[in-house]
Order: sequence, then C-alpha cells, then structure tokens
Amino acid sequence: MSDPATNAVHVALDELIALAAFAHGSSLSRTRRSAALQAGTSSSRWRGRGVDFRESRIYQPGDEIRHMDWRVTARTGKAHTKLFEEEREQALLLAVDLNPSMHFGTRARFKSVQAARAAALIAWLASRGGDRVGALAFGGGISGEVRPAGGRRGVLRVLRALRDWDHARDLSQVEPLSRALSRARHLLRPGMRLVILSDGFCADTPNPLPQLVARHDVVVVLLRDALELAAPPPGRYALHLGNTRRLVDFGDARVRRAWSERFADSRARLLGQCRQLAIRVVELDTDADPRRALAPLLARARPSAVVA
Repeated sequence: MSDPATNAVHVALDELIALAAFAHGSSLSRTRRSAALQAGTSSSRWRGRGVDFRESRIYQPGDEIRHMDWRVTARTGKAHTKLFEEEREQALLLAVDLNPSMHFGTRARFKSVQAARAAALIAWLASRGGDRVGALAFGGGISGEVRPAGGRRGVLRVLRALRDWDHARDLSQVEPLSRALSRARHLLRPGMRLVILSDGFCADTPNPLPQLVARHDVVVVLLRDALELAAPPPGRYALHLGNTRRLVDFGDARVRRAWSERFADSRARLLGQCRQLAIRVVELDTDADPRRALAPLLARARPSAVVA
C-alpha cells in the first residue's frame, strides 16, 4: 500500500487504478458537435469524400466543385452538391499540465496529483464507453505521449505514464499551452475528443484552440487550490518553490490583494478564450471529490443512436 502522505505530493499508480471502481454506470457526455459519434467507428455527416453517399443539398459557397451533383442540378435547375458519410474514430486524448505551478497545493494534495486522479477517472469512463484513450504531457521538461489504445490495457498504459511523468518532471522547466496544443494536433484525428487538465497559468495567445474547437469536442478541467483563490489570514508565511524559500507578510492588505489578483489574472487568459469559443470548463479544487466535480461531464450509460 502507498503512503497517503506521499500520495498528496506524488501520483500513486494504485490510487489511479482504484478509480476504475467509480466508472460503473456512467459515461462521458458529449456536446452537440460530436453527438453522432458511437463506440469504435461511427458515421457522421462530413463535407468531402467519405465512405458512402449520404444526400444532395443546395450548393453553398465553399463547397467543392468536384462534389457537384450534376443530375440533381440539371433536374431542379439549382446547383446541388453531394454529401458523403465518413467513418470517424472515437477516441479521447488527455493533455496533462506538468508545469511547476501544478506542483503545489495546500488542501489535501497537489494540483498535479488531483489532475492525474481526474485524468484517470475520465480515462476509465471513456474506456467503458468504448473509447480508445491516449495522453500527452507538457511542462516540467516532459514531452511524453501515449497514443490512444482501447480496453483496460490502453487505460493502464496512460495511468503508468501519468505516474512516471510525475516522478520525472523538472520543476525548472516551463512549456506554454500553445506549444502543447500544437503537439496535440498531431495526435488528434477527426472525431477525437480533447480534455485539457491545467491550472491555466501556462496559457498564452495565440494558440491553436480555435482550430481544435472547430474539429473536436474540447473540455478544460481547471485545477485550483484554496490559497490561490484567497490569501491566508494575516501573518508571516514561508513559501517554498523548489530550493527557494521566501517569507511573505500577509498582514499587509496590499500584499493580500495583489496575491489574489495575480492568481486570478493567471487564469483569466484561458478562461476568457474558453468563454469566447464556448468550451466547457470544469473547475476542480485540490480537496474536491473528482466524481462530483466532473459531474457536468458525466451521463448515465445508456444505448445511443446515430444522429444524422
């Protein structure tokens, strides 16, 4: 058995595996953009050449001329174009932030540990729904990738990587979100979903989020700690970051105000972009139960039908 105190600051594989027990009876909900996706491969309406002819409709600016339906055009006197059905792969990619700011927490556990727990729960839920699961790490000098794979074996590959990445990180190395998302684009295929687990401090612009949202169901799990939301009671506190130790006087009202504003500003860039792009954001505190916090992403498991 792993030590609970150690589990608060480092990712423990047995704890991630145990979260499989909480995946029964639920699945990951989907946005309207990906409602047509089913387990394994599925058919969805997609402009361009695919597997089978779907239907003809009135030509719209931007449609490819080579897909014109000349027979319907001649019969109706109005330009029509063909739509095809394309098989799209159902899979999930977890992008996990390992930047130094994630190696922090004052309630129950570090943000990095909570992010791994949330990623593990999402992976188990996705696997139970028939999804293949992969992962990408960024920050902390880690640039690891686990390509999506199905079943329990696929999830275990992701969980082992989460443990290994956490133990191998370099707290002096920072990677911006833009670079991580550019890497994610190379792993994502049409129909795949992307879940970003981060505290948002690494967010920068411009980044590929607008392009990703146009093709994928994107969700952000935003990690938070209580001390980032409000300054501690007045007093002098010793803060540690790596080998650096600093005394901060929270008896000064200006320090207390600047403390809260700095953390809020660090998240504001990512939150603002998510609002602009209508990306779902789930806020997850370090002492929260991931099952409850992630409830907006969960749906009771039930048979589903293709939505045309």
